[in-house]
Amino acid sequence: MSENCNKSCESCSADCSVRNKKHDFHENPHELSNIKKVIGIVSGKGGVGKSLVTSMLAVTMNRLGYHTAILDADITGPSIPKAFGIKEKAKGNALGLNPVKTKTGIDIMSVNLLLNNDTDPVVWRGPIISGVVKQFWTDVIWKDVDFMFIDMPPGTGDVPLTVFQSIAVDGIIVVTSPQELVSMIVTKAVKMAEMMNIPIIGLVENMSYFKCTDCGKEHKIYGDSHIDEIASEHNLKVLAKLPIDPKISAACDKGIIELFEGDWFDSVAKILEEIMDTDKK
Repeated sequence: MSENCNKSCESCSADCSVRNKKHDFHENPHELSNIKKVIGIVSGKGGVGKSLVTSMLAVTMNRLGYHTAILDADITGPSIPKAFGIKEKAKGNALGLNPVKTKTGIDIMSVNLLLNNDTDPVVWRGPIISGVVKQFWTDVIWKDVDFMFIDMPPGTGDVPLTVFQSIAVDGIIVVTSPQELVSMIVTKAVKMAEMMNIPIIGLVENMSYFKCTDCGKEHKIYGDSHIDEIASEHNLKVLAKLPIDPKISAACDKGIIELFEGDWFDSVAKILEEIMDTDKK
């Protein structure tokens, strides 16, 4: 660094050590938190059921005896509290903010747990939204969490970047739908994860098919699936294919997602358990 440096790199063309220094944006969780594994749930576009997958994964691992938590990073479109039927608000003290527990003991933190009314819009600019997501990590006391699932907003913008840079994410699961156009969108999400050196656990396809209750035949409402092609292209695993099931939608609407029935995530649970066991060895 030159003795005449004014510390304004934007207006300087010098190739110095300060200019080339890589910034570490990593944030430590609250000093009272204990979080073993963090799994990000991402999608390249909206409307593919990312929050649903997040909720069902948390419920699945909770049923297996793990203490699970959900950090709802979708600040402008939070839906996690609704799916779990949470009515109470998050409370805190001088030490920090406490997540709200669901009926079966899953810890939840979402902006809707802080607003006076669930329907109040969050009209904030990107930097403020990203700051709130970081505070959910640094200011919330997450006690003895085995698996934290982060429900991220769609796309590759401010919040996913903030999460990947600030939080020690152990892996991500990409949620998609059957349409062919999704191939390009998924590729964007995968490439972002690769750029940020975040391991990709695999892909989950939602709305993959509808199984008729009368004849038992599977109907592909949104056309033929392309998830196997996408997975092969990126050397990834297809973790699950979820059906269009009115019972699941009803469970979310009624706030009873913890009562869903189905074994779609059994294989994903085994992979997550392997990730947990690997670090124990």
